Amino acid sequence: MTNPDNFVEHRKALMRLSVGVPALAAAWKITHNQRYADRAALHLRAWFVDDATRMNPNLEYAQAIHGRFTGRGTGIIDTIHLVEVERAIEVLTPVLAKRDLHATKKWFADYTAWMMAHAYGIAERDATNNHGTRWVMQVAAFTHLTGDEKTLAYAKDRFKTVLLPNQEAADGSFPQELRRTKPYGYSLFNLEAFSTIAQILDLWNFELPDGRSLRKAVAYMAPFIRDKTKWPLKPDVMYYDQWPMCQSSLLFAGLAFHDATYIDLWKTLPADSTVDETIRSFFIRQPALWVN
Repeated sequence: MTNPDNFVEHRKALMRLSVGVPALAAAWKITHNQRYADRAALHLRAWFVDDATRMNPNLEYAQAIHGRFTGRGTGIIDTIHLVEVERAIEVLTPVLAKRDLHATKKWFADYTAWMMAHAYGIAERDATNNHGTRWVMQVAAFTHLTGDEKTLAYAKDRFKTVLLPNQEAADGSFPQELRRTKPYGYSLFNLEAFSTIAQILDLWNFELPDGRSLRKAVAYMAPFIRDKTKWPLKPDVMYYDQWPMCQSSLLFAGLAFHDATYIDLWKTLPADSTVDETIRSFFIRQPALWVN
């Protein structure tokens, strides 16, 4: 359950960035109208470049609990909203000012270094559920932008040797998510992160010796996305009626495996929401940024 009195204005600001900049980048990619790129650049400068307004490249105080913690490693999950912003920056690279691009890449390099070294980042890396998946996803995305091949290789190895072996069951489910009070939403949440990692690092065809794979994970959830009434567990305690959304795992898997049924299902699902918690958990919204 969540506390309705939490201070979440910074989280909301980050979510607004993650909605606006990718939409502008996608509009520029489709139309080549410079005004979309210029507006996106304005936001990027405010968040990552200008000293007066830029975000510090750390999450020292994320998900603090009043009277208990000034910050927690679990707060690192909130920067999943920078993953599609990073993709937008890559798409906009040809039209961004060199100074802005250099400063933005440095911000992401500094943030990744903090995630790799700080105790909060290490704790999140070692989480055995979707938090660990999200850590790898962010590291993969951010180092894809900065060109850090060593850390990219580390993320790929962690997917193969830690995430998939420790989180996926033989049937393709994620047991750590199924035991949550919101198992349906968290299963989708984790699958989106796995799928985004695979899309960034070209891991769709990776399979463990025992047959576990991302192909199997998508196949497990797809029937319950198509017809949620078939979900075998109790409904989530909150926001159950908000899912599924236009899950990028279906699009990415459909393209990777040449399976039109996944893409057709993806086309039937809602692409936008007005519910903050849904926006918070649904972070890949602009397919034009991810596919050619």
